[in-house]
Amino acid sequence: MPRSHSEQSVSHLVTQRVKRLRRGRPFSIRCLAELGSSSAISKAVAQLVLRGELVRVYRGIYMRPKTSQYTSRVRRPGPWDLLSVIARQSRWKLQIHGADAVRQFGLSTQVPIIPIYYTSGPSRSLFVWKAEIRLVHAAPMVMQCAGTKVGMTISALFYLGKGGTTPECVAVIKKALSPEDLSKIVACRMPKWMRAALETT
Repeated sequence: MPRSHSEQSVSHLVTQRVKRLRRGRPFSIRCLAELGSSSAISKAVAQLVLRGELVRVYRGIYMRPKTSQYTSRVRRPGPWDLLSVIARQSRWKLQIHGADAVRQFGLSTQVPIIPIYYTSGPSRSLFVWKAEIRLVHAAPMVMQCAGTKVGMTISALFYLGKGGTTPECVAVIKKALSPEDLSKIVACRMPKWMRAALETT
């Protein structure tokens, strides 16, 4: 049975919208909601997947394929890029894990086998192309300024703990922050030991 005119229109609109999206950047099918009914959009997306113009990354998450220049395989999106899309549609915050934050400040070289992130949502594991990504529920104090340099600082300090926030470590972290970031972090809620560590360096 031929598709209705409305389905054809939705298919055209979805195709045109997808063509403008950046390759390798995951997006939620929900961002296409205003283009038509959910069934028509789902059919249009399914057709694009069959034609190889889209790849399904996770439930309800797709991306325009971007191939590696070395292997010619479709490059997987980074865990943070994927989780950011899921977090927005699930309405929970996403924060870099303390171990990764410490590494990004140059205070550690250890890389976890399984990517781990803090979340304001429930703890759980996601499996994307058979690779595990772990989400760990964290307290509101740890989730402050999530996704920013200030948030990364808070995450790193909590991970280091009272005994690990040496003057040398804190000095390295503060050196990486702008005056604006330093002002923001001072205004955040934190334990007395953390505030003392920031103020004595």
